Amino acid sequence: MRIGLQIPNFTNPSGPASLGADLATVAGTADAQGFSHIAVMDHFFQIGVIGPPEMAMLEAYTTLGYLAAHTSRATLVTLVTGAVYRHPGILAKTITTLDVLSGGRAWLGIGAAWNEQESRGLGVPFPPVAERFERLEETLQICRQMFAGDEAPYEGKHYRLERPMNSPPVLSRPGPSIMIGGGGERKTLRLVAKYADACNLFASPDLPHKLDVLRQHCEREGRDYDSITRTAYYRFDVGPNGERVDQVIADLRALADLGFQVAMGEVVGVYGITPLEIIGREVIPALA
Repeated sequence: MRIGLQIPNFTNPSGPASLGADLATVAGTADAQGFSHIAVMDHFFQIGVIGPPEMAMLEAYTTLGYLAAHTSRATLVTLVTGAVYRHPGILAKTITTLDVLSGGRAWLGIGAAWNEQESRGLGVPFPPVAERFERLEETLQICRQMFAGDEAPYEGKHYRLERPMNSPPVLSRPGPSIMIGGGGERKTLRLVAKYADACNLFASPDLPHKLDVLRQHCEREGRDYDSITRTAYYRFDVGPNGERVDQVIADLRALADLGFQVAMGEVVGVYGITPLEIIGREVIPALA
């Protein structure tokens, strides 16, 4: 099992003026300690499980581009982009740009979007849920096409691209991996089976059932279930001095036993750096 860091909280202890330097230290440490992925949320307002909407929130792809310059190994990804936040042609260009400038380390993390508050607040169209999933599917098709270098016109229900040119091309081959986030059994997991290289599910008691549903969708789509990288969202709390390392390792081994290859999520106390070092020293080797 591999371990990925998500940074969901940009309210650093020393304030906004040092946030850039602090994030560079966090990402550089995670990269050096062997974290396989570095992720940020793609939100514009902070979400309720972290804090009030007024808390600091950075734009995701600007942040990942900055972190690309301070890392050399880890995959860079959003956990996850709302499909309606950006025109799919522009999103494909954004991911390609990140891939090229990072030396082929970009993934596209994507979902149907859910946070109506931030969309309304910033004037981003937020259609009904059925349309959001239609737009998500078209976005997946467009990104796949553009990553492959196919410039044929695209005609969908919601998007029409006359020439989806993508130059320079992606460095990743056959293209940046696409990870779909969410556990919706009828739509989201069907799209995983049809289009995605990876899925992301919250670590919860219903994980075995979610994986069974994904297997069923794979059978219907003629897709090899084992070709999909299974990632689980997990909150890493090793304790200030590593007091909870054994529990974290036990939790992660349980996820690995279910068939998950990556655990990715927030590290409690991340700006203090020590938890990252503890994970790198004790957790990552134990799960390798």
